[in-house]
Amino acid sequence: MIQTTFPEPAVMAELVARMLWEIKAVHFNAAEPYKLSSGMRSPVYIDCRKLLSYPRVRSAVMDFAAATLMRNAGFEQFDCIAGGETAGIPFAALLADRLGLPMIYVRKAPKGHGRNAQIEGHMPEGARVLVIEDLTTAGGSMFKFIDAVRAAGGVVDHGIALFYYGIFAEAEERFTNGNVKLHFIATWRDVLAVARDQKLFDEKTLTEVEAFLDAPLAWSGRHGGVTELA
Repeated sequence: MIQTTFPEPAVMAELVARMLWEIKAVHFNAAEPYKLSSGMRSPVYIDCRKLLSYPRVRSAVMDFAAATLMRNAGFEQFDCIAGGETAGIPFAALLADRLGLPMIYVRKAPKGHGRNAQIEGHMPEGARVLVIEDLTTAGGSMFKFIDAVRAAGGVVDHGIALFYYGIFAEAEERFTNGNVKLHFIATWRDVLAVARDQKLFDEKTLTEVEAFLDAPLAWSGRHGGVTELA
């Protein structure tokens, strides 16, 4: 099924933010910050995997992903869609179906037995591969998959995250230095805008979230978390 409609990026961003609130995939809690795997303390948390459990939401988000890619990258720019283990795998399958392309998936590390494969599926030498993740914070995990695809003979000039934190300068530097154009649909700024518009939280919570988005590592440090990314 090929996507052929192209909503404005701002419309897609707002709708995805609204969907995330509707299915309770995003959370704000400034009083008891979340501890992330990086050691950061954060007043925001997201679980994009919940998108898979809501067919209408899931379908709309994948339509938006396809539209974003064709608008910003082109119509015949990819030979294959690659999903990163584990959360990226189902979204890769859905996007590959939308775009009528083959799909592969990339392990975090070679599996250690059999063929010791890190990439599962068929990827010809020189294939132009799009790597997809459900979300990207600073880009570190996506580049593990990108590097594996490149090492296996694939060409990666583009990546897409359904949701992008959009608050770390390190991420922009990583993608620029890695020669990868990152595409995305929505960010925490979009989620915050919907929360303000719908008055989902008190002003103190919204102000704290905005302070975190403006200076995430400083906010983390003030709340007992790490002050730099690994």
